[in-house]
Amino acid sequence: MILADLLVLISRFIEYSGAMILFGSSLLLLYGRPIATDATTSDLVWTKHLLIGAGIGVLGGTVMGFVAQTTVLAGSFGAIGDPATLKAALLDMNFGISSLVRLAVALMAIAAAILIGPGRRLWILCVGLGMIACASFAWMGHGAATEGSGGWIHLAGDIAHLLAAAGWLGALAVFWILLARPLRTLSSQIALCASLASFSGIGTMLVAVIVASGLINSFFLVGWNPAHIIATRYGQALIAKLFLFAAMLALGAANRFRHTPYLAQSLLNSKATTVALSRLRKSIITESAAAAGVLALVSWLGTLAPVTAQ
Repeated sequence: MILADLLVLISRFIEYSGAMILFGSSLLLLYGRPIATDATTSDLVWTKHLLIGAGIGVLGGTVMGFVAQTTVLAGSFGAIGDPATLKAALLDMNFGISSLVRLAVALMAIAAAILIGPGRRLWILCVGLGMIACASFAWMGHGAATEGSGGWIHLAGDIAHLLAAAGWLGALAVFWILLARPLRTLSSQIALCASLASFSGIGTMLVAVIVASGLINSFFLVGWNPAHIIATRYGQALIAKLFLFAAMLALGAANRFRHTPYLAQSLLNSKATTVALSRLRKSIITESAAAAGVLALVSWLGTLAPVTAQ
C-alpha cells in the first residue's frame, strides 16, 4: 500500500495548505489591510481567486485523503466501494467525520468566493470557515487520540497550534502574491509597508502561541528524553521541522527589523523602492519555501507513531 500511503501524505499537504490560506489569508486581509484604499474592484479580484483556489485545495485534498486513508485501513482500493466500509469510515472514525466537516466548509467557501464580491463580507466569512477547517485537523491527528483528563488539554493545544500556524502561513501567501505583482502606485507600496508592520506585532503573538502549544504537544507526544527522541523517526522529523521553523523565525525577524524599515525609509524619503521591494520579495519567497517544508513534515508526522508510543 505504498501508493495509498503516499497519497495520504500528498492529500494532507494540500488540505493543510488550502485550509491555512483560507483562514490566515482572509484574516490578514481584514486586519492587515495590505491593499490600498483607492484600489478598484478589479484590483481585488485576485483575492477571490486565492480563496477559490484554497477552497478547491481543501475539497480535493479531503476527497483524496479520505479515499487514501480508507484504503490504508481496509487494505485495498476496492474496499472504498463497500457500503459497510464506507459507512464505518465516514461515521465511526474521527478522520471520516472531520473529512465531512471539511467537505462542507470547502463547498461553502468556494460558493461564497464565487458569489460574493471581494471585500470584508467575503473575508469575514472565509475566516470563520477557515477556522473550522483548520480546527478539524486536530480530530484526525494525535491530539484527538489522547485519553484521560489530559485529552482535552492536548486537543486544545493542537487546535491553537494549527490556527496560529495558519495565521502566519496564510499571511505569507498574501505577501507573496502582492510582491509578485507590480506595485506601480505609491499608495499600493505604502499599504504593503503598513501591512507588513501591522503583521509584525501579530506575528509575535502567533509565534508565542505556536511555541506554547508546541510545548504542550511535545509533553504528550515526545517526552523529554533526548536520546530516545533522536532515535525515532518521529523525533528526527520533528527536529527537521524545528530547524525549518527556526529559519522562518530568522527570516521573519529580518523582514521586521531590516527589510520593512528599509522600505518605509525609502518611501519616507521619496527614494526608489526597487531595491527594498526586491529584498522583501526574496525574503518572503525563502520564508514561504521553508513554510512549505514545515507543512510537508507536519503531513508526515501525522502518520507516524509519536515518540511516547515507541
